[in-house]
Amino acid sequence: MMQAYIERHGGPEVIQWRDVPAPEPGEGEVVVAHRAVGVNFIDTYHRSGLYATPLPSGLGVEGCGVVAAVGRGVDPSLAGQRVAYTLAAPGSYAEQRVVPAERVVRVPRTVDDAEAATVMVRGLTAWYLLRRTCEVGPGTRVLVHAAAGGMGSYLCQWARYLGAQVIGTVGGRAKLQTARDNGCHHVIDYDHEPVAERVRALTDGRGVDVVYDGVGQATFDASLACLRPRGMMVSYGNASGPPAPVAPATLASHGSLFLTRPSLYHYIADRDELQTGAAEVFALLAGGVLRARIHASLPLKEAAEAHRLLEQRQASGSVVLTVGS
Repeated sequence: MMQAYIERHGGPEVIQWRDVPAPEPGEGEVVVAHRAVGVNFIDTYHRSGLYATPLPSGLGVEGCGVVAAVGRGVDPSLAGQRVAYTLAAPGSYAEQRVVPAERVVRVPRTVDDAEAATVMVRGLTAWYLLRRTCEVGPGTRVLVHAAAGGMGSYLCQWARYLGAQVIGTVGGRAKLQTARDNGCHHVIDYDHEPVAERVRALTDGRGVDVVYDGVGQATFDASLACLRPRGMMVSYGNASGPPAPVAPATLASHGSLFLTRPSLYHYIADRDELQTGAAEVFALLAGGVLRARIHASLPLKEAAEAHRLLEQRQASGSVVLTVGS
């Protein structure tokens, strides 16, 4: 089977391909024959070295496909079932992957392969950010950065459904309408408008209750300035690079703020939590509350181009790698 790997950190050009034997499942494991693989910013972090991984390394942390083989101790009825998964260790840019059976969830008929391949990271991230990290409800004032992107779209749609007042930011006027379509009540173009000033104006000077910031370095300081006293800063990504260290006194000077840097895998380590989150995501997809906006579907071997789309901020939505016909 074909498998992507890197021998050194760097740009998209370091992604290589090799033909390796098809994997065999061990005890408690299944082999997933991929139909689609999601592409996420974390994949670019593994490739660039921002998140250190032992080399050589695979890439990709989520996928959807059919269970091609089951190992000892696994329910035989799982064979042939369509499943999706996300794992912290990279290795999904491949035709097949071995996955612990407890980490896969069955995909309902109402969700197609591309949707399932992109919601295990983004959908579950939106779930834990909105439902666990800071519980959002009617009237909650929310600021979502990169509101036209794949992750931002899920956050904005879901927060709007929960009754929040959603303010989104985008880079460039071409993305304003996409953010509005994603559920934003107000959209700020941070290429042309001062974000903190606009947020204060839109909230009658109060600031927002929570900021969801997956951009990082470029937006972090403005995010702090947008929060109300005792508001929560949720820094969950580094698309523009990691933010500088923050002194605790800085949080006090901005109004006794809370700062968290959460990780998806700490919120779904428990099998029951994983199933709860996935069930909510799939139900909202089936009900039309969440729309898996797919910007591009590329063949598996075009992973380097998929990374370029993300890093050059050209994707208004998710990017998927397809496997087979």
